[in-house]
Amino acid sequence: MATTLSRSDTYATVAQRAARGKAARNVSPRSGHANWSSALRTLDPLTLLAEQGATRVPELDPIRYGRMAASPFAYFRGAALPMAADLATVAQTGVRVQLCGDAHLSNFGGFASPERDLVFDINDFDETHPGPFEWDVKRLAASLEIAGRGRGFDAATNRKIVLQGVRTYRETVRQLSKLPKLDIWYAKLDVPAVLGIWGNDIGNATLASLQRAVTKAGSKDRLKARDKLTHLVDGELEFRSDPPLLVPIEDVFDEPGEAAHVEANLSDALKSYRKTITSDRRALLNTFRYVATARKVVGVGSVGTRCWLALFVGRDNDDPLFLQIKQAEASVLERFTTKSTAANHGQRVVEGQRLMQATSDIFLGWQRIDAPDGVTRDFYVRQLWDWKASAAVDTMDPELLGVYAGMCAWTLARAHARSGDAITLASYLGTSPTFDRALADFAVAYADQNEVDHQVLVDAIKDGRVAAESDI
Repeated sequence: MATTLSRSDTYATVAQRAARGKAARNVSPRSGHANWSSALRTLDPLTLLAEQGATRVPELDPIRYGRMAASPFAYFRGAALPMAADLATVAQTGVRVQLCGDAHLSNFGGFASPERDLVFDINDFDETHPGPFEWDVKRLAASLEIAGRGRGFDAATNRKIVLQGVRTYRETVRQLSKLPKLDIWYAKLDVPAVLGIWGNDIGNATLASLQRAVTKAGSKDRLKARDKLTHLVDGELEFRSDPPLLVPIEDVFDEPGEAAHVEANLSDALKSYRKTITSDRRALLNTFRYVATARKVVGVGSVGTRCWLALFVGRDNDDPLFLQIKQAEASVLERFTTKSTAANHGQRVVEGQRLMQATSDIFLGWQRIDAPDGVTRDFYVRQLWDWKASAAVDTMDPELLGVYAGMCAWTLARAHARSGDAITLASYLGTSPTFDRALADFAVAYADQNEVDHQVLVDAIKDGRVAAESDI
């Protein structure tokens, strides 16, 4: 049974929507979400990872494997496609929302809203696509268990953290389902909201950690990016060269004229991209002068996808603007759900982000670019840094990780309530901890699987079947 609303029943009553949620339990019982076994697996993870590498920059793919081999959590970050394949083998609720597609805890963080407030939200949408809500929640729950193991916490502590996160998700969905749609749309998790929800439950040390993260985020801006990524040459900013992680465009290509060809195409694409942002923001962008382009390696799972940085300056060199132009391929979810309706995968990313986030980057847009190899690829565009607060998972104590789990879960619940039917979803989840406990059991089983998969990759690197290199 699919519970996605069609055009004919978009305006169903509250009772009808609640009934759909209850009916979905017959298709996929809440307790059944605990199930995972390698016997269910139909596709090999290493094969899937190799398929992804086939469309990426060949010389960068070993860095992806090197980063993934660093730890079970690093492997998990890069293994969104294998997990999507695994999730597709188990019963689905049919309660569809706009999925993040890669909702692990390191894909949440703080950034500046257009109103210059620090907000906490999902910050990676490369895999966003409609699908069953539980896929996002399972990926988040598994990431919490894996992160806790990485920190050396015992099983009881990890289970408490996962339960805290999933319970927050369930309770937040139920709270939001009682609100008017506009109130759900306007809901956001800024610093006052964080303190209002969790302030009474955390100790002074955790509160101090959160306050330090807020202060650090405000300093991670475009001026800091300028100082880290560029230097002055004859009075003009130029990108530093730090291959293979940061390479000025003129050093990327071997064949004469290729760099100029790509830079010209990027310049044309950026002009055309302006049509995908609003007229006021287009007017603002037009006041910046283009200066230079470089290729940058980003993330773990994204390593090898083409990512360019375009540098612009406004008034002078103290007024820089960095636009990240990142390749967008088909979502890892698409082959297991439905085909994307977007004409451009960059558009898919942008529209999914706008639907799920409380507030989005003012320069968020998309374009298609022709490359010297004759392949036309989709890209999305956003600012590189506009404040940034990232989770230091490897230093969190249990209390802080528990609070962070709640923040991620609240944010995911709000995103799902915006894009899906909160009433149907709340009815499915219910008031009991049945779903919470099932997800905690799943997280343990999938974390065990993830450790096996990580070791398979490490062994494949050792015996030469997979090429990997460290960029540390």
